[in-house]
Amino acid sequence: MSRTVITYGVFDQFHEGHRRLLERARALGDVLIVGVTTEEFAQERGKYTTADSLEERMENVRKTGLADQVIVEYAYGQKREDIRKYHADVFAAGSDWTGKFDELRDLCEVVYLERTPGISSSDIRNRKYPEVKLGLVGNGRIAPRFMREAAFIKGLTISGVYNPHTESAERFAQMHNIRAYAEYEEMLETCDAVYVCTPHETHGEYVRKALQAGRHVLCEKPMVLSGREAQELYALAKTQDVILMEAMKTAYTPGFRKLLEVVHSGVIGEVCDIDASFTRLTDPSLREWRGPCGGSFAEVGSYVLLPVIKLYGTEFDEIRSWSVRNEEGKDSYTKMILRKGERSATVRTGLGVKTEGQLILSGTKGYILAEAPWWKSGKFEIRREDPEDRTAFAIPYHGDGMRYEIGEFMNMIEGHKRKESLFSPAESICMAIIMERFFSRHD
Repeated sequence: MSRTVITYGVFDQFHEGHRRLLERARALGDVLIVGVTTEEFAQERGKYTTADSLEERMENVRKTGLADQVIVEYAYGQKREDIRKYHADVFAAGSDWTGKFDELRDLCEVVYLERTPGISSSDIRNRKYPEVKLGLVGNGRIAPRFMREAAFIKGLTISGVYNPHTESAERFAQMHNIRAYAEYEEMLETCDAVYVCTPHETHGEYVRKALQAGRHVLCEKPMVLSGREAQELYALAKTQDVILMEAMKTAYTPGFRKLLEVVHSGVIGEVCDIDASFTRLTDPSLREWRGPCGGSFAEVGSYVLLPVIKLYGTEFDEIRSWSVRNEEGKDSYTKMILRKGERSATVRTGLGVKTEGQLILSGTKGYILAEAPWWKSGKFEIRREDPEDRTAFAIPYHGDGMRYEIGEFMNMIEGHKRKESLFSPAESICMAIIMERFFSRHD
């Protein structure tokens, strides 16, 4: 009677260690089924950068000739389902997982296989892709969060920090055991990339100098507040052959990517209306209110515009907005309506006015409701005419969520999988144009 063995892995940058593990698994039975993990599920388990696409990784496993069947692993709990579905007699995993899958012993035999000494994906990655040294430009409230999230990304080291307020940079550097720089140009000489997290109106100059120095740039949203400047910066990045990426956090999260995937499947038909809100009540003394670009739309408008641009594109027939302003003229609440043909979108932002922070996508076959905080939650529901006919999704969201955009930034630097980020230059430029229109109308 034949024995079926099943095993799983990411199998990124397929190497001899992977091959030997599959050989050992194959030797345990007569039929070998190999599950290859999707990028999204790998992220859920803490692997935020993969060099090869899912298709490439599956093909590399097939080419060994060791697997009788190659399947896709995409979710927790799937292993139990697959063991039953394929009548597996043996579940095999690498020895670094020893004890983690003992719960499966009620279904089949569980075997932990020794890894090949001296061979690992991390070592291969380090040889193929040199460590990326990244310098922080600015050390405000978001910088410590970035430091924590960057620690999850292999191959990336935070090497220093620059702030024109030198004492502030030195305190931050001492706290995080990195170097403080008194001059921006000096830091650019010692790093491969920068993360710009300074006040909005200063982004453009810092980004430009870094690109001119041949450095990769990850810049907080909104990157700039002028369509022309955004176009110039992306053109400069292309000329310099470096990566320029806007840190639009939500765009890179598994939950938002799954939401777009569901919409594009056609399950709710054609999306005809979008309603997106992001409001909070903020202390008037905080940074969000200060400077020429203070106010709610500059601070959180990028979030609510993201699903509109992703689903409607970058051209609109009409854009109108209304704002509630404080004594300094900063918008404490803004409502904007965008129209493209017969399709419309309403977005709301607030720092001094509170409303329900949900996302609703209305379609011809149903709608999607993502409750607050939809911009960082992977929870949403498909709802239809029958109120009992609902499909719920809950996609894990790890930490502060910045690790997803940092992982994408590293993938872009190393040239993996795609030529454009999940939030493309065209979309980033569109965002800047809408921001520019808002501020020019309200000057």
